Amino acid sequence: MNNRKILIVDDDPNICELLRLYIEKEDYSTVIANDGEQAIALFNREQPVLILLDIMLPKMDGWQVCREIRKTSNCPIIMITAKGEVFDKILGLELGADDYVVKPFEGKEVVARIRAVLRRAGVSDEDQIKEVRWDKLTINLTNYELIVDGRQVDTPPKELELLYHLASNPNKVFTRDQLLDQVWGFEYYGDSRTVDVHVKRIREKIDGVSDKWELRTVWGVGYKFETKG
Repeated sequence: MNNRKILIVDDDPNICELLRLYIEKEDYSTVIANDGEQAIALFNREQPVLILLDIMLPKMDGWQVCREIRKTSNCPIIMITAKGEVFDKILGLELGADDYVVKPFEGKEVVARIRAVLRRAGVSDEDQIKEVRWDKLTINLTNYELIVDGRQVDTPPKELELLYHLASNPNKVFTRDQLLDQVWGFEYYGDSRTVDVHVKRIREKIDGVSDKWELRTVWGVGYKFETKG
């Protein structure tokens, strides 16, 4: 199963950004809604594998969103509740939520709960093959394989992880610092030129293989995996 998209629903941009950083660090992708109506629209459009759902939302609260989604879907829902709201937790579970986390929360706890809920829902990491395919290019992070024009190309793990991250987010520009954070990890304090060196080595393996995509430098910003047509 390739869907690793998680819908974050909260009207606090700081909480959304914190959750996004932790979740994407675990190789999930995210979409963010800041009110209940937007949450329903994004859920229907993006078909996420799991929803992190705050209770206090503009336009439509978390209870209403949960009820609406449960009319058509069993998608796992983790409610985000304020500290000490016992009634909220019980009501959320009765409405069909799968779990809850209490603010303020630790990012690692949220990730652990996401994994546990997905396991209970029958969506294990083993099922979620981490693979991206483009024309004449396959990047498999489950087996750490790079296939270029039908040939397997030996690639160091960090190069493969960097290419996978870029190719999983086509046409999105990442700064060098963002790539250091998201590929090397929060604790990495290396020079941003590390990214340049890895991109140079990746290009030696994939440049000119296809005219449908390109690993591009965005001058003064960073890099992106650009798709064409």
